[in-house]
Parts: sequence; structure tokens; C-alpha cells
Amino acid sequence: MSKADLVERIAKEAGISKAAAEKSVNSFISGVTASLKKGEPVTLIGFGTFSVTKRAARKGRNPKTGAEIKIKAKKVARFKPGSELRKAVNK
Repeated sequence: MSKADLVERIAKEAGISKAAAEKSVNSFISGVTASLKKGEPVTLIGFGTFSVTKRAARKGRNPKTGAEIKIKAKKVARFKPGSELRKAVNK
């Protein structure tokens, strides 16, 4: 499902215009992004939790040459599904 598909579905199910649905989706995305930038998790009960974790620096290999390379440490966004989402997916 693409963002456009999601906007269309929200507009249809909520009975609102596509423009209003797109504003809602964009607002949700910017809200989650802002919270994660601050290091705060976003929890939607039953759906899941968005959070940020730190990935340590490590050594890797260039697949083309086989040479060892250094991979820098970084922060990554994570999503842990909630119990209701897991149940719905596994039906």
C-alpha cells in the first residue's frame, strides 16, 4: 500500500476529502518523526511502538573487493508491533 492508497482509503472510510486525509497522514508522519528525533517513543496501544535505537559501529566487508570497511555508529528507527496487530496478521 502506498501513501496515495492510504490517503484514499482514509478519505473513503472517514467520509472526508482526499486533501483532508492527506493533511492527516502528513501530520501523523511529521508528529512521529519529531518525537523520534527527540528520542521519545511513540506508542499506539494495540498497533505498536515506534522507537529509536543506537546501532554500534562495526566492521564490514566490501562485497566487490572483499576489503574490510568501517561502518559508523548510527541511530535507527524501529517498530515493534502490538498484540492486536500481531493477532490480525497471523489470522
